[in-house]
Amino acid sequence: MSLRISSSLALKGARGRLSASWDAISGVSGRCPSWTARIATTAPVFAWAFPDVQPPVYGISSFLDLLLAHAAIVAESSAVSTVIAIGLAVLVTRPQGRAFRPMLDTIATIGQSFPPVAILALAVPAVGYGALPTLCALTIYGLLPIIENTLAGLESVPPATREAAEAMGMTKLQLLRHVELPLAAPVILAGVRTSVIINIGTAAIGSTVGAVTLGTPIIDGLVSDKLPYVLQGAVVTALFAILADSGFERLAQRLRVPPA
Repeated sequence: MSLRISSSLALKGARGRLSASWDAISGVSGRCPSWTARIATTAPVFAWAFPDVQPPVYGISSFLDLLLAHAAIVAESSAVSTVIAIGLAVLVTRPQGRAFRPMLDTIATIGQSFPPVAILALAVPAVGYGALPTLCALTIYGLLPIIENTLAGLESVPPATREAAEAMGMTKLQLLRHVELPLAAPVILAGVRTSVIINIGTAAIGSTVGAVTLGTPIIDGLVSDKLPYVLQGAVVTALFAILADSGFERLAQRLRVPPA
């Protein structure tokens, strides 16, 4: 009972955090995105293909609510991963932090190779059920791609560019803010993009510990032996990942420096 209540509260909170942003993107306040609204129109198809499943379309929560909750978890975990990863990468590329570079590589690799399910299992006893264990797992899981790309981006800045900036009187902080990070931004964004897309798919397993995500219909379908629910959750998750990847591609195009 407490798990159901916490899931309901998490769902309302996620929708509140993202509803305004979604309205700004869609330009239509209070309406479902067309591709989530159209899921209901596929009911006759699922009813024909799976006559023994009633109702043929998952209806405990709307797919818009599930999408917003899923997006909230992915956005929050990715934001934390990005801040931590960029901060650590900047640290180990400074003279005073280079000694920690091998340690950072090792820790990030271990975090990526450690199964998210195992992180969830370890986090639940410490923080309880709900979205928090999922946030912890996704944050750790999303570090490696961002760390690797930030390191690659910062190290790709030409030494001559750094020397020119220093000759202009820039401090180390100004050099980082106005030269190194802007030049490394496209490579860093590629790492963030990879991390976010991975986390969109991985976040679905958070429903096993009470988080409200697009994995909820998948888990419910597996438990109740209702294959249409599994398919619907998987398809919406895949569409979300495709749309997010398309958004990152547009942003990457804006950051690309045109050839001289």
